[in-house]
Amino acid sequence: MFNLERWQEIFEAIGKNKLRTFLTGLSVASGIFILVILLAMGQGMSNGVAKEFENDATNRISVWTNVTSEEFKGMNPGRVIQMDNRDYELAVNKNAEQLELKSGVFSRWGQLTTYKKENGSYRVEGVRSDYQFLENESLVSGRYINESDLNNYEKVAVIGNQVYLDLFKDKNAIGEYVDIQGIKFKVVGVYTDPGGEREETRIFIPLTTAQRVYNAGDKLRSMAFTLEKHDKYEDALAASEAFSAQLESDLKTKHTISPTDKRAVNVNNTLENAKKFYDLNNMIRWFFWGVGICTIIAGVVGVSNIMLIIVKERTKEIGIRKAIGAEPWSIIGMILHESIFVTAIAGFLGLLFSMILLEIAGPYIETAYISNPTVDFSVAITTVIILVVAGAVAGFFPAYRAANIKPIEALRDE
Repeated sequence: MFNLERWQEIFEAIGKNKLRTFLTGLSVASGIFILVILLAMGQGMSNGVAKEFENDATNRISVWTNVTSEEFKGMNPGRVIQMDNRDYELAVNKNAEQLELKSGVFSRWGQLTTYKKENGSYRVEGVRSDYQFLENESLVSGRYINESDLNNYEKVAVIGNQVYLDLFKDKNAIGEYVDIQGIKFKVVGVYTDPGGEREETRIFIPLTTAQRVYNAGDKLRSMAFTLEKHDKYEDALAASEAFSAQLESDLKTKHTISPTDKRAVNVNNTLENAKKFYDLNNMIRWFFWGVGICTIIAGVVGVSNIMLIIVKERTKEIGIRKAIGAEPWSIIGMILHESIFVTAIAGFLGLLFSMILLEIAGPYIETAYISNPTVDFSVAITTVIILVVAGAVAGFFPAYRAANIKPIEALRDE
């Protein structure tokens, strides 16, 4: 029930001690403010990590080779390991039942590409038809490389959106011919990539055509795979790790590489990388929660100390109340009311300022692993609940002390 006299007492007490009340409220507000900002940064890190893994398929396994770093079976270190179509066929045939997407890749960097009077230097990659989904690319227009292109060594090209803008200036590109290092290729598609401009400055052509026009025989620069989906993340990770280990072992056996050589064969498993990033991110978020809650506790301790001072100052008043028949719970309610009021108002102000700051500045925060830090409604409600509980805890012990004061002792207090 609304008690006007109780509210008048609260505002009178606050009015008599403006500075003390302000400093107490500031400690609580800063605690809530820091907690919300830290939680928002944790969410921003989650957004940033998720954005990084949008660039390619989330369960992609890529393999490429380098030079050997160890002597093995009489062969000196420093041998260049070159993958070829037979390596790709071995991996595909051996794991056909569990593979979802697959492609070999042959790349050439800095290929001069010309269309009429426009030209640019781009990376050209020979790929198979699955590569669109391995790279998480979307077609703006036209189509991607298909099996017919591969079987017939077609001179067709799928260009990135940035290549399209550089060469065609928003004109129609489908069906037009671009000159790549003196060889004409028909543009059959234009794609976009979540990775942005850097990923869109590439040109894809059929792998078989790339190997032929660049006199590469059956050489491959890299291979990429994804496995069939699993219902549980743990099962997907286990299958992915097993496939990665088997692929590395098969390549080392075929090319006579030491099993302990860490340089000759490189396997990158995005599912493993994602787990590491998300585990680290969860640890950081828990750390943020800990720091924020400790900050709130510091504010609550401050409120509790202030309420003890208030009880001490009002000891004689409390004694008079009890002497004329005030119940202990009415004394407790009076102290709790003031404590919860101060912490609630200060906390809501801290929450409001933090949400306004995030609303204004959040969308503009874009770094490598932090993107648009925000706090959702459920987290805001959680902080409010923490706030109300903190106010009650802060006031209870001083209130309990006040309720147990004996009237005669209170009246003697100076």
